[in-house]
Amino acid sequence: MSWEENIKKVIPYTPGEQPKIENIIKLNTNECPYPPAPEIKEKLEKFSYESLRLYPDPSASVLVNALSSYYNIAPEKIFVGVGSDDVLAMAFLTFFNSNKPILFPDITYSFYDVWAELFKIPYKKVPLNDDFEITIEDYFEENGGVIFPNPNAPTGLFMDLSMVEEIIKKNKDSVVIVDEAYIDFGGISAASLIDKYDNLLVVQTFSKSRAMAGMRIGYAFGSKKLIKYLQDAKFSFNSYTMNRTSLEFGVASLENVVYFQETCGKIISTRERVKKDLKNLGFTFPDSMSNFIFARHPEVPAVELFDALKKQGIFVRYFNAPRIDDYLRITIGTDKQMDIFMDFLKKYLQERL
Repeated sequence: MSWEENIKKVIPYTPGEQPKIENIIKLNTNECPYPPAPEIKEKLEKFSYESLRLYPDPSASVLVNALSSYYNIAPEKIFVGVGSDDVLAMAFLTFFNSNKPILFPDITYSFYDVWAELFKIPYKKVPLNDDFEITIEDYFEENGGVIFPNPNAPTGLFMDLSMVEEIIKKNKDSVVIVDEAYIDFGGISAASLIDKYDNLLVVQTFSKSRAMAGMRIGYAFGSKKLIKYLQDAKFSFNSYTMNRTSLEFGVASLENVVYFQETCGKIISTRERVKKDLKNLGFTFPDSMSNFIFARHPEVPAVELFDALKKQGIFVRYFNAPRIDDYLRITIGTDKQMDIFMDFLKKYLQERL
């Protein structure tokens, strides 16, 4: 039909499976296995449902100010959105408008090329090396922008801050975005560099370490000029992106530092234990600094393990893609969940091999 000729057609991002089945072990979407801070429950009980008839504050000032206090970063250098996906999409729309291609790794968050296609941004996928590491010199060529996660997904590898800074130094004529969805599980944030480089945007989220994937809260740090451009684009697109509940519960999450640190600590401890257990079963994987492990077994195909686990009600993530189709991405759950997962793997491999 003729009207279809004027429709933008894209291949959408495919999220991890969200099975509507009870009593499963869900290790496929990098969600936190623990509940959010208890302050959120208290806030929920006191929340006035009548206030939902009112528009939220378009500036999201209550959350911006809370983030400012927590991170000791000026409010004018903070942007918030509906999850880090919203923040990143707005950043693509705002900053990547050159005729030159933007650069990002070939094995990385698979939303990047979706946004590039959607907004008609030229792009180049830069291959990771054989150890799944970024070669920083590959990002020194002329470009229309740079984006990469740190730690990377789905590999889990963290790139040292000095190497991140080298990439920023070499790209002063374009915006560099560091996607730090998993930074709270290991490594040092690049947020410390925003006053040094006015072209740097650092993006983080409440979805992983703060156990609030269901609230959709993302945020970014950058120079005042960079954030102002983002705000202008946001208010030209949708002024009321953050709902009232997300603003209030986001602030509550920042109030309990001890709970946040304990939750991250438990996940990190479990991750390190599972690394040892997987190695004992013959698995190999990059040294993850995130809340997941990207693992393969040298003798059993990943898709076979994926199917076998799924039949047992244990869901992990499998990517049928070049270079990584023999790997499983395994989210770190509770100790009990990971014990069940490991017990099944041990038994399956014993019978299989």
